[in-house]
Amino acid sequence: MRTQKRPIHAVSMWVRRQPPKVKAFLAVVSGMAALVLLRVIVNDHDNLFVAAEAVHSIGISVLIYKLTKEKTCAVLALCIHPTTSHNLLNRISWAFCVYLEAVSVLPQLRVMQNTKIVEPFTAHYVFALGVARFLSCAHWVLQVLDSRGRLLVALGYGLWPSMVLISEIVQTFILADFCYYYIKSVFGGQLVLRLPSGVV
Repeated sequence: MRTQKRPIHAVSMWVRRQPPKVKAFLAVVSGMAALVLLRVIVNDHDNLFVAAEAVHSIGISVLIYKLTKEKTCAVLALCIHPTTSHNLLNRISWAFCVYLEAVSVLPQLRVMQNTKIVEPFTAHYVFALGVARFLSCAHWVLQVLDSRGRLLVALGYGLWPSMVLISEIVQTFILADFCYYYIKSVFGGQLVLRLPSGVV
């Protein structure tokens, strides 16, 4: 007699058998559905920002070390920064933080790519960063949609408003691939995450 599979296991097996293009399409549709669901469920979109920052701070408390220097972010911050009424040093620092945050996870992902095996502690941390990035990106996208673009003007003029959104989207996509393999590993019951070649 055959044992009945759990629905989540059956769905994950079905997704696993699909070609990469179908998996990518399903990931995009799932992301958009999650965005719509968040818009319906969450009345105050600032709560998404708070949730993103809370998850991010938990992730940072788990793994303290990060990037020590990233000169390209500093140069970009000097060239493209907010044009608000704040002090110039504050505006450049803000821009530096936004750009650095967008790429700060790359060294950790590079190490994981080279070893192809990720210890559970690090995997949980990077997954928490991915969740934080998704919530933060959802916060910005929903704020822009709800304000009908007025938020972009409130952030200043020039390239800065679009660079904020691009930075959020870049980091979200950097972590999306890792999060896919993390979820696949968790559903597969594996304690140690193994990455295939060419991931991240």
